Amino acid sequence: MEAERLNVGVIGVGNIGSAHASAILGGKVEGMRLAAICDKDEAHLLRIAARYEGVPRFLSAQELIASGLCDTVIVSTPHYAHPEIAALAFRAGLNVLTEKPAGVTCLAVREMMAGAKRSGKAFGVMFNQRTNRLFREAKRIVSSGALGELRRCVWIITNWYRKQCYYDSGSWRASWRGEGGGVLINQAPHNLDLLQWICGMPSHVYAQCEVGKYHAIEVEDDATILMRYDNGMTATFITSTGEYPGTNRLEITGTRGKLVIENGKLTHTVTEMDEREFRYTAESVQNPISVSETVDEAYNGHLEILRNFTRHILYGDAPVASGYEAIGELTISNAAYLSSWLGREIALPMDEALFDAELRRRAEADTSPEKTDTRADVRFSYKKRWNTNWEKNENS
Repeated sequence: MEAERLNVGVIGVGNIGSAHASAILGGKVEGMRLAAICDKDEAHLLRIAARYEGVPRFLSAQELIASGLCDTVIVSTPHYAHPEIAALAFRAGLNVLTEKPAGVTCLAVREMMAGAKRSGKAFGVMFNQRTNRLFREAKRIVSSGALGELRRCVWIITNWYRKQCYYDSGSWRASWRGEGGGVLINQAPHNLDLLQWICGMPSHVYAQCEVGKYHAIEVEDDATILMRYDNGMTATFITSTGEYPGTNRLEITGTRGKLVIENGKLTHTVTEMDEREFRYTAESVQNPISVSETVDEAYNGHLEILRNFTRHILYGDAPVASGYEAIGELTISNAAYLSSWLGREIALPMDEALFDAELRRRAEADTSPEKTDTRADVRFSYKKRWNTNWEKNENS
């Protein structure tokens, strides 16, 4: 590795991978140099060759990793391949930043984590929405104890709207065998990660995941998850790619007030007295409150994660999104699928081998037709909806 610079290989240069590669090539990530790109689709590599003139191209992750050109890789392939490619990279002594989700199953990601630990190399995950000002502030407030004991969390995140053409745009999309799930494994990992990052992990999960409710697909495009916590708190998580217009509203209630995040604004309502004390007082029928607001600010979460990952390796900065933390949101989504399949509540820690068996059975029975990749429309830049989306309708 050159002094104070990472030589980066991007593995998988579809929409998000090409955006990462272009950002690095364009000098937007200080300390990163684009050393190689890789995609198993040779025709696609040829289509985008002019964009990355002079950058070595490979048709397999193994070839790129073995080339010696890179000390760091960004894995932006379909989900199932993330753990396998990361394992190869860790064994070769490379740092790994993977796209979300870290994998499809908890068992595979735990092996990925073990490989990272053995290697001693840096391991990150692209949870770019952790860099959003409002979610950072929500985590600060909750962690400080200012909200008191948490009682309830409700997140309605239904503005992940997708048209049928989205699901038809890639051979791996919208199938158990290709993608490993639907909205919970593709769009909602950001939100499930933020939920557990801010509020902690639940102890029990119950879910209803509806397959093909709005689209001609073999996986879920609508899900409702109910979670219970050891302290009695409950959380409700509702997400969909089929509601238009949609909503993005997060509400967290504690014994000392409430947080509401919606329309690019965080509203923090604080009570003068803890509700557990106030309920037994007869002096007043009101608990005086104060209200403060924090407004969102423009940001590019992907670039912030890339820059933080670089500084983490070169200068020891604390990681914003460690790969070891990726298991949290995946545990919730795995448990939600298993709950929906079995029709019962799932206690955590869950039976991860049972989930693997149930998923494998669905993948083997998957009847979705083979599709042809249509990636000629790669934009080489980050799309608006990949950051936090507060709009009711966003399908860019």
